[in-house]
Amino acid sequence: MATYGCYSSSSKVKLACLLMVVLLVSSHSKSHGGGSIAVYWGQNGNEGTLAQTCATGNYAFVNIAFLCSFGSGQTTPQLNLAGHCDPYSNACTNLTADITFCQSKGVKVLLSIGGGAGGYSLDSQQDAFQLAQYIWNNFLGGHSDKRPLGDAVLDGVDFDIEGGNPDHYGELAAYLKSYGASKQVYLSAAPQCPFPDQWVGKALQTGLFDHVWVQFYNNPPCQYTPGSTANLINSWNQWTTAINATYIFLGLPAAPDAAGSGFIPVESLKSQVLPALKNSTKYGGVMLWSKFYDDQDGYSSAIKNSV
Repeated sequence: MATYGCYSSSSKVKLACLLMVVLLVSSHSKSHGGGSIAVYWGQNGNEGTLAQTCATGNYAFVNIAFLCSFGSGQTTPQLNLAGHCDPYSNACTNLTADITFCQSKGVKVLLSIGGGAGGYSLDSQQDAFQLAQYIWNNFLGGHSDKRPLGDAVLDGVDFDIEGGNPDHYGELAAYLKSYGASKQVYLSAAPQCPFPDQWVGKALQTGLFDHVWVQFYNNPPCQYTPGSTANLINSWNQWTTAINATYIFLGLPAAPDAAGSGFIPVESLKSQVLPALKNSTKYGGVMLWSKFYDDQDGYSSAIKNSV
């Protein structure tokens, strides 16, 4: 995406047991995300409010981007919502009403961690545990007196990891899923289309992710090129065959300027691409980067009846 210690063997056994339990629980609690649109919001102050985003009726998932600084011993992860609000002055707590409004419309609102310009890395199992605990207490169903977005309870966490140590995001996923006994914690990820993804490939092997919106852009060997869908479809087939996730989404730039390459014109998407992808039982829909760019040409409005 574009953006503005030592542990005993017993701890590893405990994590493995936790992973097995979480897999059993998640296998009975997955929800259908098919034929819907996900969008990223938060990195441009000119993209409208979160409530306005959900009021369009175009999106089933909104990823609030980004929690962009965490891990490596950092005690307090940092949220960056660009021109929307300043988390450090508690100005983002006014998003509580917007989040609640979105959820009342049936929209799942997720916290996206990572991004293309943050300072983050999970360097140990302890890093993963501490981040999961922080996210649960500050954004999900836990309790903290310094919740950056106020009292609203988000629906889950999106992994848009594009740097740092790739080894511990599977542990983070397991910890987050383990909190979901009373309310499901949805997990999504946004890998780039070269398979396997360099950053979240290991985490995706856990099978804990509900939705995976693969970025089929900025990577010509696995994206759409004018007049040819072959590379994209070959890559799509690889992802849907190899990844044990509930649903796979086609991640796209919402306008030509939203990415360096990979934009698919509306008519080409509807007539050439989507019909081929819908053959997969894992087809979930389309992810767009981002709400700001979607506003430029109304891409989601143009495609939503075909998704």
